[in-house]
Amino acid sequence: MRRFEYFEPETLTEAVSLRGQYDGQASLLAGGTDLLVEIKEHLRTPDYVVNLKKIPGLDHLTYDDTHGLRIGSLTTLRTIETSPLIIKEYAGLAQAARELGSIQVRNRATVAGNICRASPSADTLPPLIADGATVRVSGPAGDRVILLEAFFTGPGQTVLATDEIVVEIAVPTRPAYTGKVYLKHGRRKAMELATVGVAVALTLTDEICAEIRIVLGAVAPTPLRARKAEQVLRGRTAADQAVAMAAQAAMAESRPISDVRGSAAYRREMVRVLTDRAIRQALQLAKTEQGNSS
Repeated sequence: MRRFEYFEPETLTEAVSLRGQYDGQASLLAGGTDLLVEIKEHLRTPDYVVNLKKIPGLDHLTYDDTHGLRIGSLTTLRTIETSPLIIKEYAGLAQAARELGSIQVRNRATVAGNICRASPSADTLPPLIADGATVRVSGPAGDRVILLEAFFTGPGQTVLATDEIVVEIAVPTRPAYTGKVYLKHGRRKAMELATVGVAVALTLTDEICAEIRIVLGAVAPTPLRARKAEQVLRGRTAADQAVAMAAQAAMAESRPISDVRGSAAYRREMVRVLTDRAIRQALQLAKTEQGNSS
């Protein structure tokens, strides 16, 4: 392992200062499930490592009906996976957390780390984008809030400045009669990167699909919002034919590549299959909630 300078700031201000001092060359350590492995395997050779774990208040998980969910940058995926509130109100996110790596990894890995890694196949990104999440980042000039959908610029690339740190993820309150689903397809059932991931958040008003978000993972350089597919269903009854048309539209919008996990053609077909399945599951969840409230 190559030698590096190691820092343990006790305040966010100190951490931001270190980021700026070393012009973004300081790698941040939160969960460490990617960073430490890559350092050991000589895939990354940082000169400086800044451990965020000594900074108080970054591991929070809070919720209220007005502001929704708040996830601190040190909150682990295991915390997300096992939270009764998230399982109930943000089912897609809970499912994505369960699908990520092994339980040992989830006990260390953070949601913020999964976001900042900016992998096209990252599991938490599609459901968070489908939920309308934002990230709050802190820098020398103060805080700014960025829509998660606009956070990614390419594989491993984000709009985060070299002297900024993600401190919180915010997710709006779930609307009534909304079904949320995340489906992942990979070569194995566990401890596998997504070949295709699909998240759907669907809100019903009576029998009408009042709002829908469909987000695709691992089929474009960044998580992809399938807007044309959404338009097929938004404001209409989600009948079988309309659902199939939306799935077909999502397939047409996807821009996958061929790699060791699957060909581009296979990925496109799986987008259609998983989108159809996810919409139907989300629709059933929304209908069940409507039925229970009547």
